Amino acid sequence: MQQILIDACGWVAIIDSGMNVDSELMRVFGPAQLLLLDSVQQELEHVNTERPRNKNLLLDLLEQKSQPIEALSLDSAHPDDQLFDLAVKHTIPVLTVDVDLKRRLYEQGLPIIEVSKKQRLELVDSL
Repeated sequence: MQQILIDACGWVAIIDSGMNVDSELMRVFGPAQLLLLDSVQQELEHVNTERPRNKNLLLDLLEQKSQPIEALSLDSAHPDDQLFDLAVKHTIPVLTVDVDLKRRLYEQGLPIIEVSKKQRLELVDSL
């Protein structure tokens, strides 16, 4: 089963696109397991409080579909740094639309997944 680290902006993009995340993950990877850092969950909770009610981020759904994962080090509390460290150590794809994080991952030759304009999940092969 393919594990996938999820960034806050990646989850927001999934929700805002209206895609069926299960069918998209199955289409791209087959069986997949989302991994959720506590720092990413906290970031999403904060973002969710600032969104209108009709734009809820469905955090209960994310919790059901994901497995918690510990950061390798708490040297950096920034979620992007924690995601990057885990991706490097375990070669796990990261679902993100964050340009800076994608650049860092791409420069390390690590797999990146993003939400495309066609409301689909896509593996990034170039920046």
